[in-house]
Amino acid sequence: MQIHWLAILAAAVAGFVVGGLWYGPLFGKAWMQARGISPEEAKAGVNMPLLFGSTFVLNLVAAFMLDHLYNTYDTTVGFHHSLVIAGIIGVGFITTSIGVNYLFSRLPRSLFLIDAGYWIVMYLVMGAIFGLLS
Repeated sequence: MQIHWLAILAAAVAGFVVGGLWYGPLFGKAWMQARGISPEEAKAGVNMPLLFGSTFVLNLVAAFMLDHLYNTYDTTVGFHHSLVIAGIIGVGFITTSIGVNYLFSRLPRSLFLIDAGYWIVMYLVMGAIFGLLS
């Protein structure tokens, strides 16, 4: 099994960037409104370096697992199949899992759409990076 360290690192960084854009300028205000928190409350009592550092480590783990999954195929996974597999993970596993949690938690549909959209886009971006760099 070959570990694609450059692709893993690039995918983790890209996932971090997607999250910053998604929960910042793109949907940050809508996310806070759906969560029922103000910008001040969102920042209060949070250790930002720990939060961002932990997020990056979790993105590294996700990218490593994605690389491992791609390595289970007998052939090289090309760009198209890399996107398809990443899309299946984002839509078929992540979105459905958080969807069940959101239904029972009675969280707003808008919050689900923002969070699920992030995971789908994040995995598609990671998949594209693996398709290009592996």
